[in-house]
Amino acid sequence: MNPYFRHTHERAFGTWPLKGAELTAALEIALDVGYRAIDTAQLYGNEAEVGVVLRASGLPRSQLCVTTKVAPGHLDATHFLPSVEASLKALGLDQVDVLLIHWPPADGEVVAPLRLLEQAQRKGLTRHVGVSNFTAAMLRTARATLEVPVVVNQVEFHPLLDQRKLLAAAAETGIPLSAYCSVARGEVFKYPVLDEIGRGYGKSAAQVTLRWILQKGVPVTTMSTRRANIQANFDVMDFTLSSVDMARIDALNAVGLRVVDKARVPWAPEFD
Repeated sequence: MNPYFRHTHERAFGTWPLKGAELTAALEIALDVGYRAIDTAQLYGNEAEVGVVLRASGLPRSQLCVTTKVAPGHLDATHFLPSVEASLKALGLDQVDVLLIHWPPADGEVVAPLRLLEQAQRKGLTRHVGVSNFTAAMLRTARATLEVPVVVNQVEFHPLLDQRKLLAAAAETGIPLSAYCSVARGEVFKYPVLDEIGRGYGKSAAQVTLRWILQKGVPVTTMSTRRANIQANFDVMDFTLSSVDMARIDALNAVGLRVVDKARVPWAPEFD
């Protein structure tokens, strides 16, 4: 089994855009509910606060899977490793479990930052390395460039976006996807078919959406500040969608909604 899947238990708690008391409260609830995979990033500006909550939880380090991501401005040889060391200091950790390149360089040249990512692992700053927002071509480059396994490509993934090309590239390269924007910032709730399917399983539209993603072989990262929602997002392992219901949800791919695009993130690549 890919180590990312094993360590996340297929469900991670995301911390963007939380800060301050709101972050503390939400993360404490998530840990209480049972989340052990925690996702942060240099860009989020909350690594230190995440570290405080994790230490205060009293949970053994071995039970936690902490992911952080190197910001776009730190992908050069001068800044990459020092930025990772700063992240570790902020988090209060000797190493993270998974270190990602948050966004590929604007020019699309990924080889140099990939080699720096590999250096970070060899220096013991992270157990595993991964990427985020990489295209299919970039996944092939990563597979060809690195001698160490790339355990994940964290991407926007939800029923309203057709990611079959990326799924095929993931299968080809052995670099699995994981999902952010799992409910498309709430846009999935505009489609009654998800509620209708959910009623058949005693689950909400959000839970059906997350379960659909998991059955695609993609771990999910979710964020909420309400205990009921945090609990519900976690409780998606006790039912299985039928092939008929999976196909009904697949049909929503035709909507073609991408939440995180160049309008929102100017340095985003030309996605598949």
